[in-house]
Amino acid sequence: MTIISPAPTLIPTTDEDPFSEAVLADPLPFQHRLREAGEVVLLERYGVYAMGRYDTVRSALLDWQGFESSAGVGITDFRAETPWRPPSLLLEADPPHHNAPRSVLAKILGPRELRTMAPRWQADAETLVDEVLSRGTEFDAVASFAEAFPLRVFPDAVGIPEAGREHLLPYGDHLFNTFGPENFLVEHGAPRIAEHSAWVNEQCARDHISPGGFGDAIWAGADRGDLTVEQAPLVVRSLLSAGVDTTVHAIGAVLHAFATHPDQWARLREEPALARVAFDEAIRLEAPVQTFFRTTTREIELGGVRIPERRKILMFLGSANADPRHWNDPQRFDLSRDPSGHVGFGMGIHQCVGQHVARLEAVSLVTALARRVESIELTAEPVRHLNNTLRAWKTMPMRVRLA
Repeated sequence: MTIISPAPTLIPTTDEDPFSEAVLADPLPFQHRLREAGEVVLLERYGVYAMGRYDTVRSALLDWQGFESSAGVGITDFRAETPWRPPSLLLEADPPHHNAPRSVLAKILGPRELRTMAPRWQADAETLVDEVLSRGTEFDAVASFAEAFPLRVFPDAVGIPEAGREHLLPYGDHLFNTFGPENFLVEHGAPRIAEHSAWVNEQCARDHISPGGFGDAIWAGADRGDLTVEQAPLVVRSLLSAGVDTTVHAIGAVLHAFATHPDQWARLREEPALARVAFDEAIRLEAPVQTFFRTTTREIELGGVRIPERRKILMFLGSANADPRHWNDPQRFDLSRDPSGHVGFGMGIHQCVGQHVARLEAVSLVTALARRVESIELTAEPVRHLNNTLRAWKTMPMRVRLA
């Protein structure tokens, strides 16, 4: 008797470009088509397999043995091409190389350690809110709050000098752009990236780090032997690379969600403890990190589709967080929802190690605003800042009514 194995399902394909200006500006229609096309879809333009459904994305994030990060979390395959900068010891490494840097940072940035920082950041948030509102009740919420607060508190917490911090946002913007193809966004940032990168790398050296901050604690880990002296500056660089832009965009997402859902702002003012839920619900609704790549380590079958070994996989985190197969009414910002299963911070061993820091920043700012502001409204259509990986606001004209 001859046994014939079932043939794999014919893979759905699309010639759409998820990195085009049109899709980056409004990804929701594309994400819907991606989810409806199948569990795995081939992006013909790039020869990359894409996933947009929640269950598929979540399972791939958890399976680091089958979907590795060491070959790069962007479209570039580090096994075949040299990356433009030394790979991240957190995002672009797998066990065992990932273990020590992750362990050191998890202790430094954990909830218990951040409790001592919370009163200072809460006071800083109150001060910033007072400063902005003293100038008037109409402002650009991105410049006044979403950018201003992280740039006010996070570099101090890392322990880097104040001079030169204007390099942080353009550096991070270009870094996340390079996870995608070399399109118009990468070309725009390329002329000045050497300057931005040189400044960031310089701040990671021991003699540029002030005592008592996150950076100092990382170097102390090297002194104890938890890290090597070669690893320490790369771990500090990870904080500066991923710890500013993502939080800026997360705070922008929270503010936009409240401005477009005034009933939820009223509820927050009645129940300030919901600020933590609001942060995660905003991350679910509008994931600041929209996409990440992985690379298959072996042939893997998903949804009847066989993905060959050593192929790039593009996981649409924002699409997974909007999948109606998992979320009820996913486009609604709802403080009654439990958003804790969202994949906006990733999932598994590579889940964002700095998420508690971002949450503390956002909660401090939103809570300070809720004490002073009765209502929030947009005065004009916000403008998107386009990025190959991040979903962000460039401007958000806003008017508030004081309590």
